[in-house]
Amino acid sequence: MSEKLQKALADRGLGSRREMERWIQAGRVRVNGEKATIGARVAATDRIVVDGQLLGDAPFTHCRVLVLNKPEGVIVTRRDPKGRPSIFDDLPPLASGRWITVGRLDINTGGLLLLTNSGALANRLMHPSTGIDREYAVRVNGLLEDEALERLRTGIVTDTRAERFSDIRYYNGTGTNHWYHVVLMEGRNHEVRRLFAAEGVRVTRLKRVRYGPVALPSWLKRGQRTEMNSTDTATLHRLLGLPPPNSRRRPNQTRSVLIPYPSLATKAADLSAGSASPG
Repeated sequence: MSEKLQKALADRGLGSRREMERWIQAGRVRVNGEKATIGARVAATDRIVVDGQLLGDAPFTHCRVLVLNKPEGVIVTRRDPKGRPSIFDDLPPLASGRWITVGRLDINTGGLLLLTNSGALANRLMHPSTGIDREYAVRVNGLLEDEALERLRTGIVTDTRAERFSDIRYYNGTGTNHWYHVVLMEGRNHEVRRLFAAEGVRVTRLKRVRYGPVALPSWLKRGQRTEMNSTDTATLHRLLGLPPPNSRRRPNQTRSVLIPYPSLATKAADLSAGSASPG
């Protein structure tokens, strides 16, 4: 049996499949002494070396998921030449593998950020074909008319391509500051800010409050994190059509962070079938 190299690396908790593809392109991975290429397939008998270190056979032991309320002013990268604070500065240690961020938030965006040591889970959560949406709370310096809201739902051309919110609702506000909740299916870089700018208003605060079935809990203060309990982790895998996880048991007082959400198992099954095909 063989599998794609990027999947084999991700399954050992080294990062998401997309990140592993970047590692392969950068020449950081060798298979049986040869520089690896994107799309290469490997078997259990192949010798895989990453950054000069022989990759062991065992993947991560337990699936773990962290839920972080990221503050503004903190970056989501491991290394920064400017020395700015990073979410990776104070994460719990892992026996093997590494923490993988599920998507990213730029330095000026706060709110919900998920991290996991499971490459399979990270890939499923981030892949556009899975159909997971993201919800943001947005404060802008203006009040939009109904016509503007409708344009933001139907689509606006920004930077030569059409972008839109799958939903946008007014929340509250006074004076020049008004809050909206918006939903995106992918969340491209600065997409929320571009869409509001197209209607002549500037985003003054941006916070992610939901990623699919995972909602930012009101009790998780800015800068704090919690670890998803085993029940939530199993439910998340079931929603995504993934096999039940081998999760270590979390204390009973760890509260749920999931909300009711439609199953994505059918889409996920199609995604798995596509990724399992040769090539």
